[in-house]
Amino acid sequence: MKTRSSFPPVFWTANGIEVLERFAYYGIYMGFGIYLGELGFEKDDLGIVQTIFLAFSYVIPLFSGTFADKYGFKKVLIISYLAYIPAILLLVYTKTFSGIALTMLTIGFAAGIFKPLISATVRATTDATNKTLGFGIFYAMVNLGASAGPIVMGHLRNMSWDYVFYTAAGAIVLMFLVTVFFYKEPERDIEGASLSKKFRDMGEALSDLKFLVFIILLGVMFGLPFWAFFNVLAVYVNDYMDTAALYESVKSVTGGFLAGLISSPDKSTGIIKINAEAISHTGYIIILFQVIISRIFEKRAAIGSFMFGLLVAAIGFAVLGLSIDINNNLVFAGVFLFAVGEMISSPRIQEYIMWIAPKEKAGLYMGTNFLATFIGAMMSGITYTPLMGRFEEAGNPQYVMYVLTIHMLLAILAIWIFTKLAGEFKEREA
Repeated sequence: MKTRSSFPPVFWTANGIEVLERFAYYGIYMGFGIYLGELGFEKDDLGIVQTIFLAFSYVIPLFSGTFADKYGFKKVLIISYLAYIPAILLLVYTKTFSGIALTMLTIGFAAGIFKPLISATVRATTDATNKTLGFGIFYAMVNLGASAGPIVMGHLRNMSWDYVFYTAAGAIVLMFLVTVFFYKEPERDIEGASLSKKFRDMGEALSDLKFLVFIILLGVMFGLPFWAFFNVLAVYVNDYMDTAALYESVKSVTGGFLAGLISSPDKSTGIIKINAEAISHTGYIIILFQVIISRIFEKRAAIGSFMFGLLVAAIGFAVLGLSIDINNNLVFAGVFLFAVGEMISSPRIQEYIMWIAPKEKAGLYMGTNFLATFIGAMMSGITYTPLMGRFEEAGNPQYVMYVLTIHMLLAILAIWIFTKLAGEFKEREA
């Protein structure tokens, strides 16, 4: 067995930058629905902003990776920061819907520029002996930042939302300084593909009608409810649950330190409440359990594992609905079950797409996977966020979770019908 190569300094620099960026990104995004609600905007308005934000976050990487190959990772990283910083600071000053929408569009644009560059750095600084560990570290850093951001920002927004935006901008400024002084352009083979060639290549992969239908199916049936979870849950917890009682429940089980970490005193009443955004994501659960879940399912069939993950996520949505109907404390079980479903299904379907591609086209097929993510992310804001608003007006906001449960169950049925009618894709042996 070959000795595992050590990681160069830029590997660690890049991962540190990733933590800071995810801290800022999710620190703003996870609580943004609460922010718009406090400004008096409707769920329909929030849905439009979420769609704009996520659409740009997931379509811009298609272009930014090519430009980074041509002009260098460091230069394109700095460009992303120069878009990020003023856009975040504008949130302190703009309170109109059009101003907020344009600002979030710019933040999504900046995030989209940034998104592929750190993973590309990790890829360029690892080899066959350390790539699994390298990407494992990177994945952990993503979830560390995504977990820390909502926790810290939850405390800050109870003092002032301006502190949230100043802190996020400060994190980007720190990234700028780290990049300028410590990020060294990694040695790598330049792909050299133009945008037109990338589009032609993706068109080639998607010309396979069976594969195209499969990708669209993934976007509508898996990506859409997946992103809806992150779009609606913080608002769902904040607006419809007794967050003071949730704090007391956490305190009675875990003690004061952990409860205090995810809670803050209400600035008007002084009553300590759970910060909804601190518990309305899966990052901290993934950090703790992803390796275990992956080990359990690594030898099992990919599509079967994927559908089982969808079932667990569906149960998670149902439990989130019951947390309103029966007991608010069920929210923790609902989030955990959804996270388990995500940990089973998301890695397996990405692995599946990689291994059904012809060996010489593996990267090409994985590139088309962005389409499924983009479809789901873009549609989630304009479907489920307004739907939650309609159910709220009718006095039953929990119904949105039951609809998401049905959506996930229909996803299982749709994938099963697809595999029966069109047949499963054949995975490569090596």
